[in-house]
Order: sequence, then C-alpha cells, then structure tokens
Amino acid sequence: MPNQSFTVNGKAVNVDAPGDLALLWVLRDKLGITGPKYGCGTNVCKACTCLVNGKATTTCVTSVASVAGKKVTTIEGLATGDVLHPVQQAWLDRDVPQCGFCQPGQIMAAVDLLSRTKSPTDADIDAIENMCRCGTYGRIREAIKAAAAKMP
Repeated sequence: MPNQSFTVNGKAVNVDAPGDLALLWVLRDKLGITGPKYGCGTNVCKACTCLVNGKATTTCVTSVASVAGKKVTTIEGLATGDVLHPVQQAWLDRDVPQCGFCQPGQIMAAVDLLSRTKSPTDADIDAIENMCRCGTYGRIREAIKAAAAKMP
C-alpha cells in the first residue's frame, strides 16, 4: 500500500493508505482523530470540515493523496494547550451546541472565515453552508461575531 505523508495538528504523519481514500477515513480510522464527523459523504452537510493549509476543506470528498506535504488541522488541533481558540471559547460562551455532532465542522469553517474576514457580516456567515440539524444558526452567528471581536 502507498505511504501518504502530511502534517496533522502540527505533527508529521506517514500513513499506509491508497491515495484515493477519503481524508476523513484516514483521520478517523487510521489516525484515531474523531473530531471530523461523517455525515453525508457527499460534501453537503460539511460535518467533516477541517483546515488544509488553513482553508476549510470537506474531508469526506478530499483524497488523502491530495494533502501530501500539506498541513491538516482538525478541531483537536485548534487549542493551544489548555487555552481554547477564540472560536471554541465563543461557542461555549454562547452555548451554541445542542447535539454537538456538526460543531467541529462548524467551528473549523468559522476559523477559516475569520482568517479571511475580520468583521464578518451575516451574509459572510451564512455563506459557510455547514448544516446544523438542531438549528442553532442564530447562536452560531453570535459566536462567530463574538470570536471576531476577540481575535487579533
């Protein structure tokens, strides 16, 4: 089996996996990283969203070969030690999660948005398109704006 090499949450990894295997399954099944969730497998729900070189990427439709030599960040890699990322903290402060299933993907998409837009509008936030079956979109919007105000 081919060896796939990339960085996950700051650590270099080498994984024996076919190049066309979805990155989601490499993260979850081969590396034991369970933050990214399987929801639809078709790039619709975006529960599997992670950052690849800082850009929000749906890992269910991204091949592991396509991230060779790149930096992958999952929800597990956002905090610095015991200090949560501002988006993670805002999620807690605004009591965003209900079931929590989509939240890792939501948070990663918000981190990407805030890396590009320091003062996001409602339209910017709505463009994220991650699905939440619990319908916490109002609190998600509040949390993203609160995090934006606290980010450097």
